[in-house]
Amino acid sequence: MRKKLSLFIFTIAIYPTIVFGESLYEEFPNEINPAEKYVFYSHGFIVEGDNETPVHPEYGKYEFPAIKEEIFEMGGFNLIAHHRPKNTEVEQYVNQLESWVNRLIDAGVAESNITLIGFSRGSQLTARTSSRFQNKNINTVLMAGCFDGDIDSNPPLILGGRLLSIYETTDMAGACGKLAARSTLSSSDEIAISTGRKHGAFYTPLKEWLGPIKNWLR
Repeated sequence: MRKKLSLFIFTIAIYPTIVFGESLYEEFPNEINPAEKYVFYSHGFIVEGDNETPVHPEYGKYEFPAIKEEIFEMGGFNLIAHHRPKNTEVEQYVNQLESWVNRLIDAGVAESNITLIGFSRGSQLTARTSSRFQNKNINTVLMAGCFDGDIDSNPPLILGGRLLSIYETTDMAGACGKLAARSTLSSSDEIAISTGRKHGAFYTPLKEWLGPIKNWLR
């Protein structure tokens, strides 16, 4: 019995993605399983470039590797956490995200099994992409992306599906009430966290914002 248990643990340690059918991708996967769930995480502006852990003079280190690992550890989905290049052009990248979502849908992935998550600049990229699927049932999570209740866009963005907005009370970016009210959502939830860390609250994998996302995804 001990040998069998040891072998089982050893197998899980070496082949975790095979056992559980989930993977963490830095690029869009070559193969798509229509029965699985897919989550995109779009990081903040400071991470664009070659450095995955840049340091802000006020907010500290952006722990991109740790954040994507913690999101992936929630389990139950494939995570695509792409590291954007320096000077990423907004419209081109939104087109890229849109094409990835379309590839999932075309492959047979259920709309409700697709989630776009973004923080700060990544939140705005996420919202702009999500607005192109306003008649679909995809899920959207925005963190510290709204100012004065909205995301600046002309024409105004309209989202569909489910929306979760999370903001830090000591940050300049706040609630997304205007965006949510204008949109045609099946459900809308908004959570305020108070860590005192301003924008930097989302630079590290804190339970304050990871916990609500985990519960919402389930």
